[in-house]
Amino acid sequence: MTTKNQTTLKRPEVLAPAGTLEKLKTAIHYGADAVYIGGDAYGLRSRAGNFSYEEMAEGVAFAREHDAKVYVAANMVTHEGDEEGAGEFFRTLRDIGISAVIVSDPALIEICATEAPGLPIHLSTQASAANYETLQFWQNEGLERVVLAREVSMDEIKEIRENTDVEIEAFIHGAMCISYSGRCTLSNHMAKRDANRGGCCQSCRWKYELYDLPFAGEKRSLTENGEVSEPFSMSAVDMAMIENIPDLIQNGVDSFKIEGRMKSIHYVSTVANVYKAAVDSYMADPENYVCKQEWIDELWKVAQRELSTGFYYQTPSEDEQLFGPRRKIPAYSFIGEVMAYDPETKMATIRQRNHFSVGDEIEFYGPGFHHFEQTVEEMWNEEGESVDRAPNPMMLLTMQVKEPVEVGDMIRKKK
Repeated sequence: MTTKNQTTLKRPEVLAPAGTLEKLKTAIHYGADAVYIGGDAYGLRSRAGNFSYEEMAEGVAFAREHDAKVYVAANMVTHEGDEEGAGEFFRTLRDIGISAVIVSDPALIEICATEAPGLPIHLSTQASAANYETLQFWQNEGLERVVLAREVSMDEIKEIRENTDVEIEAFIHGAMCISYSGRCTLSNHMAKRDANRGGCCQSCRWKYELYDLPFAGEKRSLTENGEVSEPFSMSAVDMAMIENIPDLIQNGVDSFKIEGRMKSIHYVSTVANVYKAAVDSYMADPENYVCKQEWIDELWKVAQRELSTGFYYQTPSEDEQLFGPRRKIPAYSFIGEVMAYDPETKMATIRQRNHFSVGDEIEFYGPGFHHFEQTVEEMWNEEGESVDRAPNPMMLLTMQVKEPVEVGDMIRKKK
């Protein structure tokens, strides 16, 4: 087995989630080298804005224009009959130009390999690949890349890379599952929604209490009269590896995966922007690389849970679970995006996403960390009437901006 040359640093791919066509274009616009999406079948996010074949084709065309790739997650665990139509599904993805499919079930892997030759297959994290023997097995089966189990440590990644040359994809930001790589049946038991076939109801995120039931119909809390917020929890904090980029690159991770196909364009644009900047900075000058505080601060401007490094450096403890009062809360909300800009008048056309008013302090940001803040002094609606607030979702407004902006720039304000 040929191993990767550890002295040669390869630039990792920044892989962003894209639950909709809008999010796909946003992620690529903000620096993602690739995106992963879901189709109408075989994925694990039935409530995400999964793509039709026509939307996939449009997304692939957009990605190619920007030298980016599109992967499709088809990582469900199949039951009897679920595999019907899979061959046609994979052939269609291949013909559309999808760069690879992400699969966990051996039945679907076999169907894809035999029915859609030429379509690259990546092993999903749902398959719990955690050692180099497993990666060697799947490479021998023809897979080009393995998405590692989220329980793999940094030392284990180093060992895997020293013994294999198959591509490694690893999660570097986003939600963590309380169960092993998503192998959970809580949702099945509590809500009859199959987590491993796309219906997870997020049982681990619910709030729990401990009760005594001494008599029929009587319920008595056993934790300080129920005054404690979330005394019992199964909810994990989120992952953020922004401060550990060198370890990931030096140990041979080929693709940095960001979780969150159901997150907003505010989240996708911000997180892709941050990791793109960090990777570019490290690859430009590894010896003098420093994680910038502005990157960390930027990540805290989007809605998320508290953050940790997951299993990479230690086994998570109670400090990596959510219970009681929040220890840190994101301070910004997403309020709009730039639809047009006139450099002569310095007037920007904005599509509203959340309420804001004259007098608010707002922040504009775009790809490459172009940021500036200003006060909303005056704005006008589509009829040209001066308005003092923007209460209606998706309404178009114009306002003067103090610095140039571009179409696709985002706007947020402090909560």
